[in-house]
Amino acid sequence: MRNLLVFIFLLSCISLVAQPPKGYKWTKDGNGYYAFEDNNIVQYALPAFTTRIVAGSANLTPKDSSKPLTVRNFFFSQDGKKVLIYTNSKKVWRYDTRGDYWVLSLADNSLVKLGKSLPSSSLMFAKFSPDGSKVAYVSGHNIYMEDANGTNQQQLTKDGTDRMINGTFDWVYEEEFGCRDGFRWSDDSKSIAYWQIDATQIRNFLMINNTDSIYSFTVPVEYPKVGESPSACRIGVIKIATGATTWMNIPGDQRQHYIPRMEWAANSDELVIQQLNRKQQESKIMYCNATTGEAKTIYQETDNAWIDPKERWNEGDPTGWEWMPDGKSFLWVSEKDGWRHIYLISRDGSKETLITNGSFDIIDIKAIDAKAGYVYYSASPENATQKYLYRIGLKANAKPELLSPANEKGTHNYTVSPNGAFAEHTFSNANTPTVRNFISLAKHAVIKESAPAKPASPQPTVEFFKVTTVDGVTLDGWMVKPLNFDSTKKYPVVFNVYTEPAGATVKDSWGSGRNRLYTGNMAEDGYIYMSLDGRGTPAPKGREWRKSIYRKIGVVNIRDQAMATKEIMKWTFVDASRIAVWGWSGGGSTTLNLLFQYPEIYSTGIAIAAVGNQLTYDNIYQERYMGLPQENLQDFVEGSPITHAKNLKGNLLYIHGTGDDNVHYQNAEMLINELIKYNRQFQLMSYPNRTHAISEGEGTSKHLATLFTAYLKEHCPPGGR
Repeated sequence: MRNLLVFIFLLSCISLVAQPPKGYKWTKDGNGYYAFEDNNIVQYALPAFTTRIVAGSANLTPKDSSKPLTVRNFFFSQDGKKVLIYTNSKKVWRYDTRGDYWVLSLADNSLVKLGKSLPSSSLMFAKFSPDGSKVAYVSGHNIYMEDANGTNQQQLTKDGTDRMINGTFDWVYEEEFGCRDGFRWSDDSKSIAYWQIDATQIRNFLMINNTDSIYSFTVPVEYPKVGESPSACRIGVIKIATGATTWMNIPGDQRQHYIPRMEWAANSDELVIQQLNRKQQESKIMYCNATTGEAKTIYQETDNAWIDPKERWNEGDPTGWEWMPDGKSFLWVSEKDGWRHIYLISRDGSKETLITNGSFDIIDIKAIDAKAGYVYYSASPENATQKYLYRIGLKANAKPELLSPANEKGTHNYTVSPNGAFAEHTFSNANTPTVRNFISLAKHAVIKESAPAKPASPQPTVEFFKVTTVDGVTLDGWMVKPLNFDSTKKYPVVFNVYTEPAGATVKDSWGSGRNRLYTGNMAEDGYIYMSLDGRGTPAPKGREWRKSIYRKIGVVNIRDQAMATKEIMKWTFVDASRIAVWGWSGGGSTTLNLLFQYPEIYSTGIAIAAVGNQLTYDNIYQERYMGLPQENLQDFVEGSPITHAKNLKGNLLYIHGTGDDNVHYQNAEMLINELIKYNRQFQLMSYPNRTHAISEGEGTSKHLATLFTAYLKEHCPPGGR
C-alpha cells in the first residue's frame, strides 16, 4: 500500500463539475484540501494540517460592493491560477444548480462576473476549459462560452427553449438517472460534448396553486408518465473554432432509448457512451467519433429484469468513466453472474476480466491505484446492513483485503485523495455516533480525529435481528424497545417501511432507529419501533434478492413485510392488536398496500406522499421495475394501492403536498375517490403547494410532526399492557 502514486479519483472531478458542495476539494497533488471558512478560501496541507489563505474576503468582494460574495461553491482551474466562484444559487427541482459565477484570478486578484448579459441566477454548471482560458456554462437551456476574464461571450447553441434542452436534462433524467450537468470539455479544450433532450412531445402535468393569488393558476411540469415515450435524446460535439455541432449517429429510435452516461474516451477524438433501451434491459457501450459522428458498439449485456445505471453504485453520481491511466482499458460494474462485481474491460471490448469474485456484492468503487495494481471498493460480505473498505488486485483470481478496522463493526465511508495518500474516513453504527477522521491510507493510520457527535439526549439501544417468513425468506431488521422494557408485558409495534428498489431502511449506521416525525421519545412513551428490509430493497444480497421484485412491486415486497410481521406478532412481548406502519413516498405506497392487503395485521397506518396508482408515476422508474403497461397492465393494477382500497378496516391518516412535482397530488384524489366509493373512513391532511419533502412554509415541519404523533398515540396507544 505504500506505492499509491497513480490514482484516479472515481467520484466526479471536483474541479470540473459544478454542483453544490459534496466531499472534499483536494489539491491537485492530493496532499491537501481546500475549504471555505470565515469568508476565506483556505488550503490545508497534510498531514500537518497547516493552513494558508488562498483568497481572502477582500479578494472575494466585487468592486461595486462592500460585502464579499456568498460562496456556495468554488472550483480551481487545472493550473490552479484561477478560481470559479458559485453564488446566488437557486433550486432546480431537487438541488440549487442555477446561480451566478465569478472568476477570481489569483495572479492579479481580479474578480469578474460571467454572463453579465444574462438574467441573474441563470447560469448552470460553469466550468473552466482544461487549459484555463475559457469558461462554458448553460443558461436558458443553451450553452455559452466566454474568456476567463469575462469577455468575448459566445452562444454556442441557439435552439434552446423550455422543451429543447441543451447541456442539462429534463425532470425525469435528473430524478431517475441523477443526470444534471450535461456537457463535457475535451482534454485539448477544443471541443464540448453535450446532451440535447427534446421534451417537446412530453405532456405537461398541471399542478394547481390556490394560495398565492386570489385567482388560482396552474404550474406545468414536463412529466412523462409510465407508458409514455421518453424525451428524445442525442449527443452533439461543438468544435470551438467554428461553433458547429456534429451529431453522433447513435443507432436506434431517439424516443425509445436512454443515454445515462457520456464522457470523452480518454482522448479528445472519441466519446464513450452507455445506451439503455427503453425497458432498461439492454446496455450497450459505444464509441462515437467526435468529428464524423460514427458510432460503434464495443460491449453489451442484457438482463431479464433491469440494468442499474452508474448512479446506483456511485453514491447517486453518474459522471465519470473508470479508465485506466493509459486509456487501454476501463472498469465496469455488472450483475451478470448474479452478484454486483467489478470487471476490467479492454478498450475494444474484446477481453474482460472478473476482478471481484464470489458470492458478495460490491457497494461502490472508491479509487483505482493503477501503478500498484489495485482497485478500492466498499462491500460487506458477511452482513448486508454494514459497509467496509476493501482493495483487490487488478487481475483475475486476486484476493480481497479488508482495510477498515476489523474491530469497528458498522458503516465505514471514505473520500480518497487524488494521489491515494490520504482519505477522510467516517465510521458509525446504529448505537455509535459518527466519528470523522483523516487517515494515512497506506496503514489506515489516523492523522486527525474529530470529536464524535454527542446526542442531545440519551438514545435507546438499537437491536438488529433476522426473521424468516413462511415463504422461507429471511429479512434483516432493527428494533428499539421501550425504556424500562418488561418482557412480561405486551407492547405496540410501529413499523417504518420503504421496501422498493430506491432505498433500504435497515442499515447499521447512526440514525437508524430514530423517527424524526415523532414529537417526543417513542421508547420513553412505550413503543417498539421496527423496520424490515425484504426482497427488492437494494441491500448487498445479490441480484436475485434485488430483482425478484421485477413486475411485482406492490406484491412481493408487501407479502415479505406482512409475513415477517406475522412472525413478529408471535413474540411474547408484542401486542398483536396494536400494529402500526408508516412510510413516505414508496414507503407511503407500502403503508397503503399493507393496510389494504393485510387488514387483519395492521390496525393503523400513516402514509405520506404515496403513489396510490402506479400508472401515475414517471416512465424511467416505473418501467425499469415494472415493464410497460402496454404489455403487462395487470401487474400495475395488482400492485397499486387503489386496487385494494376497498379492504381498509383500520385507521388511515393520508398526507400529501399539493405542489408535489414527484408524486403528484393526483394520487391522493384517486385514492380518496376509491375510499369514498366503498365508504371507508379515513383522515386526510393536504399541505398546500408543498413539494414531495413537505418542508416548505412557516410551521410546516412542526405541524406535520405534531399531527403524526397525535394520530399515532390516539389510534395505536403506547405502553405495555
